[in-house]
Amino acid sequence: MTARRQAIGLFLVIWLLYLVIGVWLAADVRWYFGDSLSRVQSAQSVLFSRDPHLSAIGFIFTPLTVIVQLPLTALTPIFPAITTSALSAAVMSSVFMAGSVVQIAGIARDRGVAPWITIAVTASYALNPMIVLYAANGMSEAPYLFFLTWCGRRLIRWIDTDDVHDLVAAGIALGFAYLTRYDGAAAALGAGIVVALVTFRRSDTTDRMMRVILDVAIVALPAFVAFIGWAFTSWLITGDLFAQLSSAYGNAAILEQSGGSGSSTPWQALRFSTTELLILAPLFPLLLAVVAIVRYRRQRFYPLLVPLVIIGLVLGFQVYSYSQGSTFAFLRFYLTVVPLAAVVALLAVPARRANPTRRPGAHASAPRIVVRRGAGYLALGMCAVITMAIAVPSTAVGMGSPTYAPQEFAVYSLGAHEDSVNQEVLDGQRVIRSFQTERSIAQYLDDLDLPDGSVLCDTVYGFAVVAQSQNPKQFVIPSDQDFTEMVNDPAAHGVRYMLSVPRSGRGESDALNVRFPTLYENGAQVGVLVLEARNVGADLPDWRIYRVTGSGTLTSNGVS
Repeated sequence: MTARRQAIGLFLVIWLLYLVIGVWLAADVRWYFGDSLSRVQSAQSVLFSRDPHLSAIGFIFTPLTVIVQLPLTALTPIFPAITTSALSAAVMSSVFMAGSVVQIAGIARDRGVAPWITIAVTASYALNPMIVLYAANGMSEAPYLFFLTWCGRRLIRWIDTDDVHDLVAAGIALGFAYLTRYDGAAAALGAGIVVALVTFRRSDTTDRMMRVILDVAIVALPAFVAFIGWAFTSWLITGDLFAQLSSAYGNAAILEQSGGSGSSTPWQALRFSTTELLILAPLFPLLLAVVAIVRYRRQRFYPLLVPLVIIGLVLGFQVYSYSQGSTFAFLRFYLTVVPLAAVVALLAVPARRANPTRRPGAHASAPRIVVRRGAGYLALGMCAVITMAIAVPSTAVGMGSPTYAPQEFAVYSLGAHEDSVNQEVLDGQRVIRSFQTERSIAQYLDDLDLPDGSVLCDTVYGFAVVAQSQNPKQFVIPSDQDFTEMVNDPAAHGVRYMLSVPRSGRGESDALNVRFPTLYENGAQVGVLVLEARNVGADLPDWRIYRVTGSGTLTSNGVS
């Protein structure tokens, strides 16, 4: 079987596994992660809102995860569950995570790693519980890991081949990585550092600096263009260069409204981050030390720099951000240590074949090929396999902790009995029920068969209602160009209902609460309460639906 067919076969098997789990979680269990459902709603707004336009994609998140869902979202009129059950997100994440598995296996195949090591490391990566969960739940971690592993694979090849095709591919991967997550900028910086070091070392003194500048430009330019292009587009449309930081809907505002990151001091945050990393890869520090020593002695250290610097900077940025209180205590933010450990594990043993290349560069240098596998090869291979294998149960245990895995611990409540009195199980079931109340509200409004523009809501929390509705045109949402006018005078613009949440926490930034500060409590003289819904999900607000009756008197609080 050819290498291409092996890769395709591996992709299909892993993708189908991830997809089945994703469809089960979305369509049967109905366990949704907020960021995933929010991106589904953004894709829905681009195509099927009452004011469809491309800028409805939103500028809080980077756009790639929404863009790749658009073709599937376009099929919503035929298969409503693509949006209402967030199946488009499950398809997206399962495809990309399966792609990352193929890239991990590809690194082994490029170097001729022994089959038993390749299979063990690849399987341990693919079946890691966090990898499986984030392959299935529609979050941005899946495409991000794919682009990082793709970049890492091509740069490892480039170090030996000096093939510009590998450098170009790595640069493209980094550009897409930034369009997936903002911390892709850290990966691009790391790639630039590695390329600069390698090119400087092997270039002639006569043209050394020019070659360094050229190679760094090739690998970093796509990410730089993505950075400038996305920031400029955001500024052009919203007036904010970086809405994630400055917008009332952005990460900084969410942290402030939610009471901070959870750690009181930088040292406490550092201990927390270290624990998170050890949950996901407990033996990785030992493996890294062994591999670094072996490669340094063999004068083959530069390939190790690729994952260590690129992914290491991503992890370092996360650790620093959390220590400064600018991000949340989520286990998923440290997930990149899993592919980092996998790549280092595959670099533990010497190559048994030269890296493939389309056109070797002037400074190509084949590694020393090890044909016969002695005791040293076996020992290093066992270290690599054990490191990856131990991470699977370690991660599984760590995911059961509400402290260290506040989003993932609910997975252990999936098979729990409904009459359980265990508090952790009850808390987990409440996490799983997140957005079920919003689904019921969407169904209630759909049953009213309302005309377009009848329901006014902000998407701070309302995205979950809009995404799960089969009639998104009935909603007036912030991406609509006339949203401000509608909020300032709902009755005059034909609005019939307003969705209200308490004016506390993230609800403070809700546009309806800004315009009508007492809306949730008493209708603010513009509405009559018709429905109150107690939220059955975790960390989500109760809802009140008001029928619009008048224009109100709070003109001084108009939204601008």
